Amino acid sequence: MTEKTRVAVLYGGRSGEHEVSLQSAASVVRHLDRTRFEVIPVSIDKAGRWQRHDLRRIEQTGDPALAIPPESPEVRLAQGADGRAGLVPLSGDQGRTEIDVVFPVLHGPLCEDGTLQGLLELTETAYVGSGVLASAVGMDKDVAKRLAGLAGIPVAPYRAFTRKAYERGAVSLDDIAASLTLPVFVKPCNMGSSVGIRKVKDWADLPAALADAFQYDVKVLVEQGIDAREIEVAVLDGDPPFVSVASELNPQPHHDFYSYAAKYLDPDGATVDLPARLAPEPMARVRALALQAFEALECSGLARVDFFLDRTSGEFYLNEINTLPGFTAISMYPKMMEASGVPYPELLTRLVALALERHRVRRGLRREFVG
Repeated sequence: MTEKTRVAVLYGGRSGEHEVSLQSAASVVRHLDRTRFEVIPVSIDKAGRWQRHDLRRIEQTGDPALAIPPESPEVRLAQGADGRAGLVPLSGDQGRTEIDVVFPVLHGPLCEDGTLQGLLELTETAYVGSGVLASAVGMDKDVAKRLAGLAGIPVAPYRAFTRKAYERGAVSLDDIAASLTLPVFVKPCNMGSSVGIRKVKDWADLPAALADAFQYDVKVLVEQGIDAREIEVAVLDGDPPFVSVASELNPQPHHDFYSYAAKYLDPDGATVDLPARLAPEPMARVRALALQAFEALECSGLARVDFFLDRTSGEFYLNEINTLPGFTAISMYPKMMEASGVPYPELLTRLVALALERHRVRRGLRREFVG
């Protein structure tokens, strides 16, 4: 009998998207092929504690979100000698648990911004998703847009600045108003799930929107609002990468835009067209742009690439790239893949295989100079 691959599903995290992660992880655990994989749930709580949980116990709850039982043993991640990492309890008699790969199902800062990926690299742990560079770049909306612009991918006009620059007067409200037109969107640069985003229709409301965004990050961007359709594309790594058909999100009028509430709190917050109502030429165009963005930002594993489609000009503008997109029951990444012929269980299997292959290749690189 072939030994099952041990997959540590890592969830929770110390970000504003903690609760979203619990929902994503529940879906991933439910859809991982149990004939191939042994699933080991590992959480990071809001205080930063790592805990290993009994899979049977947390599955018995039947909750749409994966629980974090407080009495579960606290563990640390340790490097292994054979390419496998280990979960080592901080106390008690339990021994080390070997794992083959980590499936990070976390969102937001300290989760998908390269920090966690750096830890996994230091312990030589195989993991699903992009590496340190792409994770950090993808999380920073400003840097991602700059690199995308250099690659020839259109981006909407915007201003990005730090809290220090704003507080010392290096950026004024008059400067912003002179370079952009209403409405504008104020966004924390390093946050996802629309956390901290506000739509500003009156310049008098800009200071309050900036103050709110600065609660979540030390850098924000003020982006030109566009009368646009919201188009998303899923990319799965491979040789060559696989690009899904695009989908379109249609926020209900009472939400004004696709906010956190519309995404996760209101079951009727938005409707989805999958595939998007696009003619063949723009469908091909946005899929090509998604792959271009995936490669320009040096992503690996997976990414969801979000665009604005200007209703007037027909031009696509990159909104953002998500290197660890949501995997909840309503998340668009797995839905787009399924609509394109890759069912959820097969998608997870391919992601694990990609992670193990990337790990094998990287372990084969030389660490010392050989003359």
